[in-house]
Amino acid sequence: MKIHEYQGKELLKRFGVAVPRGVFCQSADAAVDAAKSLGGQAWVVKAQIHAGGRGKGGGVKVAKSLEEVRQYATQMLGMLLVTHQTGPQGKIVQRLLIEEGVDIRKEFYVAVLTDRRTQKVAFVASSEGGMDIEEVACSAPEKILTVYVDPADGLSDTQANALASGIGVPAASVDRAVAALKGLYLCYMETDAVLAEINPLILEGNGDIRALDAKFVFDDNALFRIPEILAYRDVSEEDPNEVAASAFGLSYISLGGNIGCLVNGAGLAMATMDTIKLFGAEPANFLDVGGGATTEKVTEAFKLMIRNSKVKGILVNIFGGIMKCDTIADGVVAAVRETQLSVPLVVRMKGTNEELGKRILKDSCLPIISADTMSEAAAKIVEAIK
Repeated sequence: MKIHEYQGKELLKRFGVAVPRGVFCQSADAAVDAAKSLGGQAWVVKAQIHAGGRGKGGGVKVAKSLEEVRQYATQMLGMLLVTHQTGPQGKIVQRLLIEEGVDIRKEFYVAVLTDRRTQKVAFVASSEGGMDIEEVACSAPEKILTVYVDPADGLSDTQANALASGIGVPAASVDRAVAALKGLYLCYMETDAVLAEINPLILEGNGDIRALDAKFVFDDNALFRIPEILAYRDVSEEDPNEVAASAFGLSYISLGGNIGCLVNGAGLAMATMDTIKLFGAEPANFLDVGGGATTEKVTEAFKLMIRNSKVKGILVNIFGGIMKCDTIADGVVAAVRETQLSVPLVVRMKGTNEELGKRILKDSCLPIISADTMSEAAAKIVEAIK
């Protein structure tokens, strides 16, 4: 789960990381009131969407008067903000963060994430803040420092000092940088985050260290035990189909192809999509119904797939272990009838109660195309949509 920048900064403050004073708002009038309450002679108007690269897309503006605050807020609210992370479809801006101006002397990059290879926490830092870290990794990899932290020990003062000094924090500000790095690490660990990123972490003219931006991604599987993080969820920023799928316990991700896929098990789903591509077509979605599928779940899965106007055919690929083939077959028949499916449907099922499941499909007298192997199923659905 992702959250907005202003929410991320609220979290950072709880863990002792300094951030600029700011006010969240949703109207131009509220933006002006926010600027007045902050005081000063310059303010930053920042669009709040679940994507980076906002500045390049026109989603971050420095205002030097209250009139400019109103002007920029009016321009941003309701605008379609397109960045390299949103894709061409962009995102509609519905929220703003108004912040006080800051005296930036130097920008750094810091992030915490889990490294599966070492089974440790990777703390990444760079002197090249304010840029896409991917670009830095390609053009100047020597400017990226990584320290691997044992979760049992935590980020040590020695490690934090090495990172701060290594990215060029002046000696007089190293202690403040160390405090920020340790706060970020603690925030990452205690909120079940999978990514905690500050880009940029800035050095101010007075030597202070502050987080000028904040990006967090949390482990969806841990949300049940961190309700205060779940409360930050903004479903308006998420794919509506993925939100609908989660309500029924379905794992759904929209893709760009024209063949809908319904599979049980993430590994089989990946293999199914690869096989579709092998036969020259593209999957329209990743959809895992899991091991506890019901007729209702399967019906909802079909509704999700056909809601996508690009879908020209559907492939159901089931390996019955815990999930019984007859249960899926009942669900498929009910779903086809309820949705009045009008696109070709290929079903391949193997495993527990396989013969019973196939008989249910045959006895339904519905135009369901059967297949015995995954490659045969892929070939048949690709041929059926031509």
